[in-house]
Amino acid sequence: MLETFQIKKRWTQELSYFFTTTTKEGYDMRRVDITPLEQRKLTFDTHALVLDLEAHGFDKAQAETIVSALTTLSNVSLDTIYKEMVTQAQQEITVQQLMAHLDSIRKDMVILEKSEFANLRAENQKMKIELEQVKQQLINETSRIRADNKLDINLERSRVTDMFTDQEKKLMEATTEFTRNDTKTRGIISETGNKIDTEIASLKTLMESNKLETIRYLAGKTRLLSVFTYRCSVMVSLSMVMVSRRLFIQ
Repeated sequence: MLETFQIKKRWTQELSYFFTTTTKEGYDMRRVDITPLEQRKLTFDTHALVLDLEAHGFDKAQAETIVSALTTLSNVSLDTIYKEMVTQAQQEITVQQLMAHLDSIRKDMVILEKSEFANLRAENQKMKIELEQVKQQLINETSRIRADNKLDINLERSRVTDMFTDQEKKLMEATTEFTRNDTKTRGIISETGNKIDTEIASLKTLMESNKLETIRYLAGKTRLLSVFTYRCSVMVSLSMVMVSRRLFIQ
């Protein structure tokens, strides 16, 4: 790990140096050989341009002033272009420096890859061990929870069985009590029915006896009434005879 850290630190320092100090010294501060003004060639004919301007109405002084201004602008543009240019030799040196730095970076990257691969392998092995431990813990915890749940289920089953047995016992007792009460009630109803039938028979007999006595009483009353009526009619007849006899005697 210490070796990897040192390689990373050195790699960072080299990159920082390459992209800051080397770049500034190699490009911004490099010497550029600018072509002198007398050796530069303009891209247009100044004399022909002066003649053309004179032909278009400018006098000679105005035409020369315009051409001088154009020449100055052209030289300034060329100076700017030359400052931004680099020679082939300088370009080759810079490319060689870049390739050297890239080779160094490539070697450091290979070393880092090997070191990182070893670290990753060690971390992977460590994670495998931890995963195995977690897996074993999960298996143990699952077994414990399963055993607890099984015990709870058995206890609940026993409780439900006992409760069902008690309910069934109470139901049997209630059924027996209901049957006994029903039998008793049926006996009472049967006895009451027999008593009612006996009373009805007695009442029927009494009614028949009373009916017979009433008929006899009415028959006696009718006979007495007939005798009384007969006697009354006889007495009326005798009275009428006596009255008739008295009338006849008179």
